[in-house]
Amino acid sequence: MPGLLRGVARTAVVAGTATAVSNRVSRRQGERWASQGQAVYGRPAQYAAEPEPAPTPASPPVAPPPGGTDRIAALKDLAELKAQGVLTEAEFEREKARILAS
Repeated sequence: MPGLLRGVARTAVVAGTATAVSNRVSRRQGERWASQGQAVYGRPAQYAAEPEPAPTPASPPVAPPPGGTDRIAALKDLAELKAQGVLTEAEFEREKARILAS
């Protein structure tokens, strides 16, 4: 039992030391960034970390114009999948009908 207690105590000391060091490093880094923000932008450190405005949402993708080239490419890809054995005959026919109907 004393060996187990010693191991638990050692783990607690190591974890506590690691936490203290990590907190100190984080605090020092935050202070450094704040002072750099004030020096770079010439304004108080409390305003140095203002969030940037949210970007405008991207417009939805434009659908390709209806044309034969997209259908032909899709049919070629479908035929390659069938030739490789990925698609069964029934799956191939169903997808081919869907592509031709679009």
